[in-house]
Amino acid sequence: VQLQASGGGLVQAGGSLRLSCARSKRTSDMWVMGWFRQAPGMDREFVAAISWNGASTEYAGSVKGRFTISRDNTKNTVYLQMNSLKPEDTAVYYCAADRNARTRLGIFSHEYDYWGQGTQVTVSS
Repeated sequence: VQLQASGGGLVQAGGSLRLSCARSKRTSDMWVMGWFRQAPGMDREFVAAISWNGASTEYAGSVKGRFTISRDNTKNTVYLQMNSLKPEDTAVYYCAADRNARTRLGIFSHEYDYWGQGTQVTVSS
């Protein structure tokens, strides 16, 4: 099982980025997918999650209204559209898959079974 995150980079505060997470064919369309992030010296924290069909989403309070998670199962890809970025959004962003859930949107990292390698997002002030 492979998850490949991409789309990170350097952006000014107020700017936008779109992260992508490509799933290998061994993953299932039926799994809940999530995004987490980890800043230097900090614990990994939940950002967003989406149900298998995209009908349900969950966001951390710090990103609600600015970030949007979506998925295209025909392309085996999950996205995280990030708008109005702030310096405090700077972190390595990870996508993750929960093979045991279709609609239960986990917000804790231990609920997820597979992880991508991470993509760096840096927001300058």
